[in-house]
Amino acid sequence: MAVRSTAAPPTPWSRSLAEPKIHETAFIHPFSNVIGDVEIGANVIVAPGTSIRADEGTPFHIGESTNLQDGVVVHGLEQGRVIGDDQNEYSVWIGSNASITHMALIHGPAYVGDNCFIGFRSTVFNARVGAGCIVMMHALIQDVEIPPGKYVPSGAIITTQQQADRLPDVQAQDKQFAHHVIGINQALRSGYLCAADSNCIKTIRDELTKSYTSNGNKFEFEELERSNDVASSSLGTETVEQLRYLLDQGYKIGTEHVDQRRFRTGSWQSCTPIEARSVGEAIAALEGCLHEHSGEYVRLFGIDKGRRRVLETIIQRPDGAVQAPANFKAPTNQTNKSYNGNGNAHSYSNGSGSGKLSAETVDQVNQLLAGGYKIGMEHVDERRFRTGSWQSCTPIEATSIKQVVAALEDCIDSHQGEYVRLIGIDPKAKRRVLESIIQRPNGSVSSSGSSSGSSKSFASAPAATSSAKASATSTRLSSEVVEQLQQLINSGYKISAEHVDQRRFRTGSWASCGQIEAHSPQQAAAALEGYLNEYQGEYVRLIGIDPKAKRRVLETIIQRP
Repeated sequence: MAVRSTAAPPTPWSRSLAEPKIHETAFIHPFSNVIGDVEIGANVIVAPGTSIRADEGTPFHIGESTNLQDGVVVHGLEQGRVIGDDQNEYSVWIGSNASITHMALIHGPAYVGDNCFIGFRSTVFNARVGAGCIVMMHALIQDVEIPPGKYVPSGAIITTQQQADRLPDVQAQDKQFAHHVIGINQALRSGYLCAADSNCIKTIRDELTKSYTSNGNKFEFEELERSNDVASSSLGTETVEQLRYLLDQGYKIGTEHVDQRRFRTGSWQSCTPIEARSVGEAIAALEGCLHEHSGEYVRLFGIDKGRRRVLETIIQRPDGAVQAPANFKAPTNQTNKSYNGNGNAHSYSNGSGSGKLSAETVDQVNQLLAGGYKIGMEHVDERRFRTGSWQSCTPIEATSIKQVVAALEDCIDSHQGEYVRLIGIDPKAKRRVLESIIQRPNGSVSSSGSSSGSSKSFASAPAATSSAKASATSTRLSSEVVEQLQQLINSGYKISAEHVDQRRFRTGSWASCGQIEAHSPQQAAAALEGYLNEYQGEYVRLIGIDPKAKRRVLETIIQRP
């Protein structure tokens, strides 16, 4: 394919007629434009409709293995420069392993550091975005310097340094997501280069049944330059792609194994270190680990220069199945999250949780950590439960799912025979976003939001009168749900309910049952029981709504399939 790149036009401020310098391994789509003094590094992919125009502000630098997706615009003002990592002046500097996603605008003077992610339609102008930052969709960053490793939420407008300094840190799941995007685009780069090579395409067509397989959502093909390395591999193509990506990026490769009994506690043990210099050597070592530890979990990960793990992925399970890593395959089942990691969090989010905690409680912890929230615990005995006199457990300063789960279990152990609840706290707004009872005096560990009345985003209700309870409690609703109804009505809140079947539960696609027009707990309980009968075999949850603030104050599941 011919690359549409041209020299900078002569202007009053420049007559250099500088031309782009594009590395031979980069892929520049012919429907994109590259103009002027632009340096594009190795393994870069520039998608269709992208405009990289160094005709006013100049020069531009785009680091190796970076991807610029459809519709990206890179331009610069004639005035203003940034200092690149090589200490020279640039109008626009975009580092290595960065993702500039669909329709984003990088307008110089601008600096985007290594391993950054700039989300759809976001704008960076007259600003520096430090290495490892993740900027989500429709954000504006202008006239500021974002410190390294910060997270900018969707729709944020960051135009003062005080706003920039208060941004939260990027979480482990965010980093994995950014690495996933890089891997996807490197596979696309190889594919586009192959599509432009008649010999490569002919080889694939001739060996279609071997190198072209369907996995339900997309078609995989072997990367071409080193196909001989993997010809005899028993690993899935996605695992091979992950190995290749890790080696290409200079990461070391590690593997760990664990048996079924220790899987829940996260007590992984290292396999023999992999000292591979080629994909073929890495595949042989990995297959040796899988064979040696058949009947166990085995996971693959990369190790960067800072000795941090990247792309941690379980590739074998006790039934012997070799898994295709989620990092190189679109996820098909996410638990109310736009994306999630595949490391320790994965080991807690399947099955029955951690032993003392339910799987849903651990899912809640995962979601809180991913959202940048702090986590706390409170306990209260039966006598003080009615007055809402909760006391805090030891503060949780942990940031990993494993550490948080251990702290929660310690609190439960220390307060046997009492109520214990999980708290999610928004550190910026200094308010609670979740309150969920996870242990009751009879020793049972409740599923978060279970039919026994554990509450979310709602403080414990004072006791309703005994007559109200007696008249409203039924075989379908617990006394605590009836107390919640009483409290909602007394506080002037509106009441509604939602339902969802088992298939849609994981995606959070709840449907409204309708608003309940009730003036007493009895009326509300009767309406709820009607919904429970109507939607048998589905999840049903009770909703409390503050009509003034137009926000939910309660969400609690009162029926399960």
